[in-house]
Amino acid sequence: MRWERGRRSDNIEDRRGMRVGRRGLVGGGIGTIVLMLVALYFGVDPSVVLNQTGSMAPTQAEQQTTTFSPEEERLKEFVSVVLADTEDVWGALFQGSGQTYQPPTLVLFSGAVESACGFAEAAMGPFYCPGDHKLYLDMRFFNDLAQRHDAPGDFAQAYVVAHEVGHHVQTLLGISDKVHAARSRAGEAEDNAMQVRMELQADCFAGVWAHHANKARQILEPGDTAEALAAAAGVGDDRMQKQARGVVVPESFTHGSSEQRMRWFSTGMQSGDPGQCDTFKAARL
Repeated sequence: MRWERGRRSDNIEDRRGMRVGRRGLVGGGIGTIVLMLVALYFGVDPSVVLNQTGSMAPTQAEQQTTTFSPEEERLKEFVSVVLADTEDVWGALFQGSGQTYQPPTLVLFSGAVESACGFAEAAMGPFYCPGDHKLYLDMRFFNDLAQRHDAPGDFAQAYVVAHEVGHHVQTLLGISDKVHAARSRAGEAEDNAMQVRMELQADCFAGVWAHHANKARQILEPGDTAEALAAAAGVGDDRMQKQARGVVVPESFTHGSSEQRMRWFSTGMQSGDPGQCDTFKAARL
């Protein structure tokens, strides 16, 4: 991915090196870790897990002096460029429809973090919190993406950021509120199905970003699209359930299968049209 000459975003909040603890958790946080692993492996909606742990006890935060390697600082610079690029793309798309885009803040953290949605461990992976309009990322997740999910490469990492920005777009458009209200009245199966449509739409929005970013700035290099598709496939519910439990239970999907995630990302990338991302009206996911 050609990113070095890109604009850097100012909407970065660097909390790396900030030690966050929570009193009242069994074993100094083991209970939360277990819940976050459940979220990671089984696709639980992060807000559910976060809100359950968020009320257990007050947070303790301690700033520590931390030195980061040149590689880590370069990675921070990279995600800053990707975030800036999403700001430019979605800013233009919103303006074209007579709306104003309000960029999210990307919070970088190490190990654990406190958000408006509650306390979170890095084990749950990157997430978006609609309560504070912030994306949360422990960049060590990118190692997991490459090694456990077989999705190395900078454009795979860009896909992760763009997907979380996609959830922010859903929030700004009022989609998240409508789905949340509908899910509160739904049974488990219907709730899971709506969450899948949310996640697939965010994948499609990530593809929309890639389309316009490449059209405007020619960011793509050979192999980049394959990297993003590998990332989408690597975090598919079927693949993750197979790894974690050895069996696949489609009824419990909350993010979509590998095939679905790849296809919806491709839909957005090929069309560049957010209107093509209406997974809620799609007869076929």
